[in-house]
Amino acid sequence: MKTSPKASPRSPSRRQFLRRSATATGAVLAFPYVGDVLGANDRIQVACIGVGGKGSSDTDDAARCGGTIVGLCDVDSDSLAKKAQKFPDARRFADFRKMLEELGSSVDAVTISTPDHVHGVAAAMAMKMGKHIYCQKPLTQTVSEARELRQLARDKKLATQMGNQGSAGSGLRRAVEVIQSGVIGPVRELHVWSNRPVWPQGLARPEGSDPVPANLDWDLWLGPAAVRPYKKGVYHSFAWRGWNDFGTGALGDMACHTVNMPFRALKLGYPTRVVAEITSESFPETFAKTSRLRFEFPEREGLPPLKFWWYDGNPGDQDLAPLRPSADLTREIVTLQGSLPASGCLLVGERGKLFSPDDYGSQFFLMADAEKAYTAGEKHEAARAVAETIPRSPGHNEEWFRMMRDGTPAYSNFDIAAYLTEIILLGCIAVRVGEGRVMEWDGPNMRSPNLPEASRFVKRENRPGWSA
Repeated sequence: MKTSPKASPRSPSRRQFLRRSATATGAVLAFPYVGDVLGANDRIQVACIGVGGKGSSDTDDAARCGGTIVGLCDVDSDSLAKKAQKFPDARRFADFRKMLEELGSSVDAVTISTPDHVHGVAAAMAMKMGKHIYCQKPLTQTVSEARELRQLARDKKLATQMGNQGSAGSGLRRAVEVIQSGVIGPVRELHVWSNRPVWPQGLARPEGSDPVPANLDWDLWLGPAAVRPYKKGVYHSFAWRGWNDFGTGALGDMACHTVNMPFRALKLGYPTRVVAEITSESFPETFAKTSRLRFEFPEREGLPPLKFWWYDGNPGDQDLAPLRPSADLTREIVTLQGSLPASGCLLVGERGKLFSPDDYGSQFFLMADAEKAYTAGEKHEAARAVAETIPRSPGHNEEWFRMMRDGTPAYSNFDIAAYLTEIILLGCIAVRVGEGRVMEWDGPNMRSPNLPEASRFVKRENRPGWSA
């Protein structure tokens, strides 16, 4: 591999400018410093963990942005062979641990596009080796893993990005600017709902076992999770999201997208209380089919206390009515849209409301002051008067490559992405400690003062051989 020359340090004036800009615009929560940036003309050597499904496009995107794909890893030999047709010079592996060990210093960066339960251990191993990381959402499966990756990114001075692609959207950044300008006033309520799950959950583990397909290494697929029998169509390849051992349910899958915009706009830190207010029938190993959660946030940076409600459930599920915000809150939305959208985000301020009908916050509508109906954000006079302060994106994957090359922080770098992930995963913990049980939360110490049993969901005990 060609050795990348050390980039000359940024001048203090440029770093100070970027730091001030980030603070003023809410562009990032901190200024992550990249230790050894790569030269503008150097090829970045990339190894890819998980190359089927979303991993296929993540691999292609890394190559499109200027990366040389030197390693491909997947536990499904069919997915691996298919992607190798496009990158025949890349070495192939089933076990990411072996790939990282054997490729070693010939790798600059790693993409991770596996099921949730493998994100943390794969990223931590690569980061400890000094590799820059692009990891799909949710960043990790557990709170402790999110905290570890955030610290590793700081300690190792790495370029990082989580795969919540809506972060790059101009619409999301515009919504953040409008909310922070005060157009709808101080916000005390946030409501976000999702049409997930679109996979099976709210069920018991099936009995028995099925033969493992010849193309699948089941032991490697399980990774750090406890051993269980293979069952056809129950876990691999997409149905894993609803299982506690492998996924994070609807909340973990979608909130990194749908809560991304308000998380930034409202400067949400750690909540002080989280509770699963209502859930459908609970099962010991899977998330419920529908739930309503409440997060309570204290005053922060001059903003008032806020309550955030999360609702999930598939409208197409014939066995239940998915939980959603009340009709009083959504009346104007129904008037605007004709019906309540399957997914959405609503911020209730003292001077108005802002509503986004899509998962990425790319489009939003405003209803300010005494207005009785929503107006598209780009047409609302109050929004049009708000200055553009957050830099626009060259592209989500392009931001990661730019961060590797010159240190410009990616908008969803781990300093902010891990924070968002931690908050989201607290909802998963609240569901598992039980409906109606208010979980007080000490964010800095990752513990619940009143429900000590929550600690068993903060950190997973990995199988031997699967520690980073």
